[in-house]
Amino acid sequence: MGLLLGLAAGRLRAVAPGEAVSGVITPLERELRARRAAVEDTRAAIMSFLPLYERGQVARERKNAFEVLTDLAAVRVAIADLTARARVEILTAQPGGARGEGVLAEASPRDLAALRRGVRMRVLYQHTARFSRGTGEYVDRVTGLGAQVRTLDDQFSRLLVFDDETAVISLPGDPLGAAVVRETTVVAFIRETYERLWLAAEPFSTPGAPGGEISATIRQAIMRLLMEGMTDNSIAVRLGMSVRTCRRHVAEIMVELGAQSRFQAGYLLAVQNRQEGAR
Repeated sequence: MGLLLGLAAGRLRAVAPGEAVSGVITPLERELRARRAAVEDTRAAIMSFLPLYERGQVARERKNAFEVLTDLAAVRVAIADLTARARVEILTAQPGGARGEGVLAEASPRDLAALRRGVRMRVLYQHTARFSRGTGEYVDRVTGLGAQVRTLDDQFSRLLVFDDETAVISLPGDPLGAAVVRETTVVAFIRETYERLWLAAEPFSTPGAPGGEISATIRQAIMRLLMEGMTDNSIAVRLGMSVRTCRRHVAEIMVELGAQSRFQAGYLLAVQNRQEGAR
């Protein structure tokens, strides 16, 4: 069957389908080819910006991988947000001995909320925190919901690790600031450091380890640092105790040794230590 095409003067005539294809379809195909060429040209133009975008993306990721916060309020907001978003585990290392009432009042609700939604939690303190009533009450609350708490005699860095994805570490010389780390290899290193501390630490409450044994451990640490010639202030900071408490321990040690000065006490302790090592 033929196809009707318009002619001049409004008259129509029948033509073969092949002629109709050539007259109608061919122009459409040319238009499609032109559009495809335009698409490819546009695609190539857009993709030419890919190297520039990737360089910018790397720069943004590097910038976001490390964030330094110098304001205590900003640090607290960051920790609260990370705690609220934690899904699996939170690791905490808090040196300095007893925790302040204000710090515990702020930390307790958010930590309890995390534990109640199934987040695992481990907390590391120094031995001197055991003698703080407020810290003990906090420990009772969090361990009642499954948290684990241990203590060490020596000083360590303040840090938190959230889900092995983000770490918050203290800034050297700035007790109010912190660095938020999201770079995976650095977070893994911080996690490994925490695990080493954890293995060396003692459970906060152990039936077979009464408080007297912890007191003896602290006393031994004072004697060790006294042998190294550290001042009372330095020993107190390192062991997370008050300078007054440290001076009381040092005075008792000096009386037991019969030492007239700190220097003499350190010398006598070193001699005593060598004699015990030779046995």
